[in-house]
Amino acid sequence: MTAGLRAPIGSLLREWRQRRRLSQLELALAAEVSARHLSFLETGRAMPSREMVLRLAERLEVPLRERNRWLTAAGFAPMFAERPLDDPALRNARAAVEQVLRAHEPCPALALDRHWNLVSYNRAVPPLLAGLAADLLVPPVNVLRLSLHPRGLAPRILNLAAWRHHLFARLRQQIAASGDAALAALHDELSAYPVAPGTAAAPAEPAVLVPLQLASPEGTLSLISTTMVFGTPVDITLAELAIETFFPADAASAALLRRLVDSAPAGAVA
Repeated sequence: MTAGLRAPIGSLLREWRQRRRLSQLELALAAEVSARHLSFLETGRAMPSREMVLRLAERLEVPLRERNRWLTAAGFAPMFAERPLDDPALRNARAAVEQVLRAHEPCPALALDRHWNLVSYNRAVPPLLAGLAADLLVPPVNVLRLSLHPRGLAPRILNLAAWRHHLFARLRQQIAASGDAALAALHDELSAYPVAPGTAAAPAEPAVLVPLQLASPEGTLSLISTTMVFGTPVDITLAELAIETFFPADAASAALLRRLVDSAPAGAVA
């Protein structure tokens, strides 16, 4: 991006402050600066120091990728590296991810990037995807697309209305938090998928937990999902990585998962 096309730091600051629904005074108090100085930063009458850029970004919970953009806009070098997960510097992190995935068997677990693309998974995942459209399984495999596409898991999801509503709510939260245009485009794509009458309706009452109920030849598989993230990442790849783990919601589902994994080929996580 050339300097002429780069958004000024003041515009980025104002955009993210408004996204977080904070007034200048509220952000100034949180960042321990004067509201007048913050106003000058937003209008371009003053330029922030590197420390100030990072402090304001921290208070606004700006993603690491966007913090690099802020630093560049303010005339500083980017601070946060973005390495592939197989980079030697991330060896320990990669090993931790694989350990979590393996340890979670016979329950499904998968690692996802910021756009819900599949990064890695354990042996419990492939049996659940058997028979799906081949083009949806070509890398990079998008888990949301795979879940809601008419040729994906959607026809097998018995509570599709509730599960669809749950996924869209999570996706909208991510878009609001990150401002990611690719996630917004994914939301538009998924919203355009044809659904059976009544599927798009929101649940009448909010549930404590929304299980994923999948039909299988051996019976209904009911799963509860949780999400894990790295606690203090300073690398963009790790900051954007999430591990989605599923637990059986009942004894029958637990037994079914065990049978599925026992019949799956042995080997390491993908």
